[in-house]
Amino acid sequence: DAFSPKVFNDPVHGHVELHPLCTKVIDTPEFQRLRDLHQLGGVYLVFTGASHRRFEHSIGVSHLAGVSVRQICERQPELNVTAEEQLCVQLAGLCHDLGHGLLSHFFEHLVKELNGPECQWQHEHASAAMLKHIIDEHGITPEFERFGLTTAHVHFICELIFGDASDAPPGWQWAGRPGKEFLYEIVANKRNGIDVDKFDYFARDCYHLGMTKSFDAGRLMKFCHVIVMEGERASQIAYHEKEVWRIA
Repeated sequence: DAFSPKVFNDPVHGHVELHPLCTKVIDTPEFQRLRDLHQLGGVYLVFTGASHRRFEHSIGVSHLAGVSVRQICERQPELNVTAEEQLCVQLAGLCHDLGHGLLSHFFEHLVKELNGPECQWQHEHASAAMLKHIIDEHGITPEFERFGLTTAHVHFICELIFGDASDAPPGWQWAGRPGKEFLYEIVANKRNGIDVDKFDYFARDCYHLGMTKSFDAGRLMKFCHVIVMEGERASQIAYHEKEVWRIA
């Protein structure tokens, strides 16, 4: 069924359901190549258990992005986040690492070293470009339209991957989401670094490295609330004061 979610049995998060449009992206060769990219680069050469890949991490981030945005919307329906915007957040989580190359962050450093100190390239820029390539190359624009996503939504997904206008590629026309700025803090939080990308790799890296962790992302997401700071128009995600030790 093209409208049914697909279930993934993840060793970290258990059985997770992903939107069928996410599955369309996952089934492309460009996404499948993430199965060959080690999450921790060359670390597995020393820590033999660290053989997990960007593929499963991306699925985990998409899952957590969906959980996070749904919980926020259930607690605060007055935020008026649409179903399409929620799907965009999930797709941004899924595609945020598409632009990684061989040995993950080492490749990014290599690109900058080869192109000089003025190089502003980031793997997120390649992630956004690759998402657009996937849509065009595999003709899945109708699939996006089936679920109400337009070219403007694709632009929004790319911005969610960047996280902030200052991290967009040179010449990028930042559209933003006035009144819904907090959505940019779910996948790539450039304000304080607290985002579901880290929630997943904290848990996943510890799992595969055989390390214990005390951080509980599920609890933290339950104790978040969207606020508008006095004197500022931008909405942002805040956490209950009793969770301060968890994010300090």
